[in-house]
Amino acid sequence: MMKYKISNELIKDYNNSKEYNFPKYTSQLINWANQNAQGTRPKQVGQLSELFPNFTLSEQNITIENWRRWYYERYPDAISNAATRIYAQLQNLQDAIKLIDYEMVEQWVDDLVINKTFNGMYVQKAILAFLAEQTDQSYRLATPDEEAKGIDGYVGGTAYSIKPDTYKTMGRLPETIAVKMIYYTKKKTGLSIEVED
Repeated sequence: MMKYKISNELIKDYNNSKEYNFPKYTSQLINWANQNAQGTRPKQVGQLSELFPNFTLSEQNITIENWRRWYYERYPDAISNAATRIYAQLQNLQDAIKLIDYEMVEQWVDDLVINKTFNGMYVQKAILAFLAEQTDQSYRLATPDEEAKGIDGYVGGTAYSIKPDTYKTMGRLPETIAVKMIYYTKKKTGLSIEVED
């Protein structure tokens, strides 16, 4: 069996598609603004993973020009509307960037490294202590070796990984964790936790 790899560059060449050349950092900033503005969500531009197969089924001549025409016929204002949303968010970012000085960056780093780390660890400890109290067992935080395996702590002899509830909805999880999970949601009044059986 023969194996090959086709680069993105070759795919672009074979498909006769053009590529925009963006100045350094601009594409990253536009992407970041888009994440906040949600300009290219299916609600805005359509579910492309469904639209493109529909296009290929309905067209005899599959070219990028025909895809562009087909798409614009069905969503005539979508790209313009998405660009408007993203551009407005970029304006907000430009205004915010003017407010950032060295002292603010230093405070941000301190907040991340000191406050958020402490509060994150304290949440883990509080959750383990609470669960231990509920089950009449002891608890302990994980060792560095255990943490490397995705374990945050133990209640009795059971290993747990503690994650925010948003972890469940992430498109792709950065790690595979083979222990019981505890998910938490921070509320105004405290924490809501979900413990895997």
